[in-house]
Amino acid sequence: MNGHEQSGVAVKVTKAVLPVAGLGTRFLPASKAIPKEMVTVVDKPVVQYVVEEALAAGINEIVLVTHASKKAIEDHFDVNYELEAELARRSKDALLKVLREIAPPELKVTAVRQGRALGLGHAVACARPVVGDAPFAVLLPDVLVEQVGGLSDLAAMTTRFGETGKAQVMVEPVPWERVHQYGVVDLGGVELHQGKQAVMQQVVEKPAREAAPSNLAIVGRYVLPGTIFDLLAATAPGAGGEIQLTDAIAALMQQSGAEAYRMRGRSFDCGSKLGYLEATLAYGLQHPELGADFKGLLARYAP
Repeated sequence: MNGHEQSGVAVKVTKAVLPVAGLGTRFLPASKAIPKEMVTVVDKPVVQYVVEEALAAGINEIVLVTHASKKAIEDHFDVNYELEAELARRSKDALLKVLREIAPPELKVTAVRQGRALGLGHAVACARPVVGDAPFAVLLPDVLVEQVGGLSDLAAMTTRFGETGKAQVMVEPVPWERVHQYGVVDLGGVELHQGKQAVMQQVVEKPAREAAPSNLAIVGRYVLPGTIFDLLAATAPGAGGEIQLTDAIAALMQQSGAEAYRMRGRSFDCGSKLGYLEATLAYGLQHPELGADFKGLLARYAP
């Protein structure tokens, strides 16, 4: 039993790790000179949506696990005094408000370097000097999660973690013919409804259709205890010499348990070109200023 369970005091998750050091090869040539996380969906970089998702869930400490070529991401969340002063001088108050909303006062962004690309588990481990022993979320920055209703999926996961101390892994159903493309969770045959959790038995990486224990694929959102760092340190490199986060989570299942959380919204893989186009359609149609006109454009270009 965890310490906070014994004391009856729920632990609040305030930190999130965003691994942004990847080369973005799936998004070439756009990602040759621009970080893939800075490619815009409608009018915001993808990574800004992810940080806004964290803030909406009460997470205000962002740890970017980054690379020398990704300085633009750090700059995006820094204050640009010259630009703010120029907008203020021109009385561009609406634009000034938009600019300041990128990095509200409560947001704290720290960057650490991942010197070598050794897998997602390695990237998360690089954040340990900043995160310490605190629980934290991991948000893959090229995955957008559409919010549905009041409480966001990420907030539901952090709340559940605070109540139980058990790691939370977001999942969503995928077509059975595509399960071989994902990490799939085994829930022991339990049917998992939207917005609910179930105990994970194991994670099966890219199973064949006939061997898949379910069609619930990991989305790219995790809430983890600080103890995961010791497990990552003990995780042997797998295929390609990479340290897999799912291997450490498998060990965590045996140690303290982990739960799958079935999201209520939709996810968009903006690391792929088709996923990015789908996100642009969905977010464009929902945009408060551009949505109606964008819908008209779609009607014009639809076959």
